[in-house]
Amino acid sequence: MKQDIILAGVGGQGILSIAFVLDNAALAEGLFFKQAEVHGMAQRGGAVQSHLRISNQAIWSDLIPRGEADMILSVEPLEALRYMDFLRPDGVIVTSLTPFKNIPDYPDLERVLDAVRKAPKAVIVDSERLAKEAGTVKAQNIVLLGAAARFLILKEEGLKAMIEALFKGRGAPVVQANLKAFELGRKAASGS
Repeated sequence: MKQDIILAGVGGQGILSIAFVLDNAALAEGLFFKQAEVHGMAQRGGAVQSHLRISNQAIWSDLIPRGEADMILSVEPLEALRYMDFLRPDGVIVTSLTPFKNIPDYPDLERVLDAVRKAPKAVIVDSERLAKEAGTVKAQNIVLLGAAARFLILKEEGLKAMIEALFKGRGAPVVQANLKAFELGRKAASGS
């Protein structure tokens, strides 16, 4: 049992929070994981990506070879498109419908989404709307994590426990908003 995931987005969108939840859920299940250093700009607005590998056996390389990723989990649609060549022929892309227009010549959104839809399996979620419904627009990353949950080899209960652990220092309302965001993302993806 193994799973290779490319996490992608733009600085400030919560890629490291997604990685925290996945890494710690894997550890709690007794699995091995390796996460490559986040590549890109460590500030708001720059492209960010990370390789995350989870397995029940030792993992020898941090990096996922092109054509071998089981999933691209992206908080931004153009960033999902940027890493499509890493996806396996039967892989899945889970991405937001909401663009983060950090470049002056951001391509037409419909063309970007049409290209993403060419993936073997594409789940495109209105993470902004669902995060607002959950109570905080900042939870778009957790909406997408919820949308990805049904494709992950990790148990949903473990993911929720790690969301609680990540946000407990910020108070119960923040924890509850993020758990609701996860659930709304999960429900949105189940229709895909």
